[in-house]
This record gives sequence, structure tokens and C-alpha cells, in this order.
Amino acid sequence: MSQFRQLFTEGFRFFFLAAGIFGLVVIALWTVSLAMPNAPLVLPGDMSISAWHSHEMIFGYGTAALGGFFLTAVPNWTKGKMAPASFVTLLAVIWFAGRVAMFFAGVLNPYVLAAIDLLFIPVMGANIAHQLMRNPKPANLMFLVLLALIWFGNLRVHLDWMGFSWGDAYAGLRAGMMGICAMIAILGGRVTPAFTRNAMRKLGIESNLPVSRKPFEIAGAASAVLLPTVILLSAPDMLVGFVAIIAGIAQMLRLSGWRSDWTRHNPIIWSLHLAYGMLALGYFLYGLSLTGLGSEVGALHVLAIGAVGGMTLAVMSRASLGHTGRELIATPGVSVAYAILPYSALLRWIGSQLGGELAQMAILGSGVLWCVSLSLFVRMVWPVVSRPRVARA
Repeated sequence: MSQFRQLFTEGFRFFFLAAGIFGLVVIALWTVSLAMPNAPLVLPGDMSISAWHSHEMIFGYGTAALGGFFLTAVPNWTKGKMAPASFVTLLAVIWFAGRVAMFFAGVLNPYVLAAIDLLFIPVMGANIAHQLMRNPKPANLMFLVLLALIWFGNLRVHLDWMGFSWGDAYAGLRAGMMGICAMIAILGGRVTPAFTRNAMRKLGIESNLPVSRKPFEIAGAASAVLLPTVILLSAPDMLVGFVAIIAGIAQMLRLSGWRSDWTRHNPIIWSLHLAYGMLALGYFLYGLSLTGLGSEVGALHVLAIGAVGGMTLAVMSRASLGHTGRELIATPGVSVAYAILPYSALLRWIGSQLGGELAQMAILGSGVLWCVSLSLFVRMVWPVVSRPRVARA
């Protein structure tokens, strides 16, 4: 089987690689356009490259990462079969069609654009729902709710572009982002302490293991799910900010019991802890920004780069290795990729607090670090997902 055909045999193969390449290309184009504003790097029509990159990193990169994860994880949860190559191919075509349509958003009919771009999550969600109904656990069915929140966020963006009164691109983009962050709060809240505990026990450590305290778990999950909901409902900024601050505090309290100190010599584990810490920090900064303290754009990028970027790279690299029979050991290159992202987030946050040339330099630096990180990830994941599973002895 050719390497290209191999990519469509399992969902994580295509979508994790696609997420890495797409995330790299989008931010590379945006960074070049910022560095050379007079260069001919405009999109067809009247859509700004800034609006395009905001939408595509949430509903393009983010949904590709989610697609790869759910197509792989849900069959494991339900003891069902992996999606066949035909369905993976169909879903890949739908996702790619959405990205092409968005590139030409400035010249396409907005109704046609919406029809193409809004198709991916319902098709993927129907497949997930069909599998989950075989073993319907409320904790897993919650992911369908979160996918719906993300989809409704994108719908509000498109309704705005179509001129409908309920449309609101500002709220839609933020709701979509917070929906993905809620996925991280819930999924990361599961896997981070579990993988840490497993790694410790593998070394024979049976004391002082990670603990998950139920009140913090409930508060962390509930506040994370509530946040995109209140944004979609156009709640006052003070209410949204309050929920975000509670979410940030709750995630930090959860993380405090997960033995992050023990993970410092194990990149494939500390990357999860680092991304979760950025989630807590980003929520807190976002909440403060809505009360007038700090930059909202800066806080959103702490979440986008540090939390979403960090957790997706950590999970995609680990899952790619594990589901192809390889050792769960991060290469030096991907370890550097993990470590770079918080600095990218920091520079973007600093840039949002400054003005003039200093701000542009910080933002450009952030974009360059993101591109380096994604390049290292793609270099690592390509030979893993494009080759057959390794037979373990």
C-alpha cells in the first residue's frame, strides 16, 4: 500500500497530519503578510487575512485535531470497529473542501460557503453518535454537546457574513474557541492524571500518585462547558468574565493534584501538564480582560497557542505513536516543539500589551515560534502515520 493510501486507513493518520500541515501553512501566511504588508499575499475578494486566520485556526486546525482524536478514541471507548477507509476519505474530502471554500470566502456566495464549511462537524458527529449509542455513557455523550457548541459558533460567524441579525462573528469565533478549550478541560482532565499515574506505576511507584478531587473536577468541567454557552447567548461581559475566572481557578486546582513535578524528565507527559497549565492561565487572563484588566486578544492567544496548540500537539504525537505500535517516547525534535509553544504564547500576549514596532516584533516572533513548533511536529508525525503499524514482539 502506498504511503498516500495509508493515510486514509485510520482517522488519526490523515487528520493529525492535516492539522499539523494546515496549522503551519495558515500561520506562516499570516506571519509573512504581517511582516510584508505590501506583498501580494491577499486572499481573493474582500476577506482580510487576519479574519481568515482566526476562523481557520479554530474551525480548520481545531476540527481536524478533534476529528483525528474522535475517529480513533470513540471505537476504543465503545469496543467498536474503526471507521472504514471510505468514511475517513469522505470526511477528509469534506474537511478539505471547507478549507478551500474558506480561502475563497471573499468571492463565494455566502450561502454556498456556509453549506460547505458547516458540513464537517455534523457528518463526523453523526458517526460519533452512532457509535456512542451502543454504550451510551453521559460522560462521553457530553462531547456531542461540545461539538454542537463549536458548530453553533461557526454558524453564528456565517450568519453574520450572510447578514442575519442573529449572526455575530465576534461571538461565534470566541464560542468556537471556548468549545475546543472545553474539550481540553474535559479530555485533558481525564488523560493527564491517568497517563501520569500509568507512567509512575510502570516504574513501580505506588505512593503519592496523581489525585483527582471531585469538587474541583465538577467545577472545572461545568465552568468550561458553561463558558461557550454564555458566549453564544450573548451574555454580558462581566458574566462571561466571571465564568472564565472560575474556570481558570478550577483547572489550576485540578492540575495541583496531578504530580506535575514528577514529569519533568518525561516530555510526552509534561507536555500534557504544560498545556493544561496554559489552559488555566488563559481562562484566568481572559476573564480578567473582560473586566478591563489586560488584553482580550492576548488572553485568547494564550488559550489558542498555549492550551489548544500545546494539548493538540501533545495528544496527536502520543496517539500517533501509540496507535501505530511505537514506543511512547517523544523525539528530541517534538520535545522542542512542546517547549516552544508557551514562549510563542508569551510573545503574542506581550505583543498585545505593546504598541508600534515592539508589538509587531513580538507578534512576528510568536508566529515564527509557532511555525518552528509545527514544522518539528510534522517532521515527526509524517513517517509515523504514512507507514504501517509496527509489530510488537
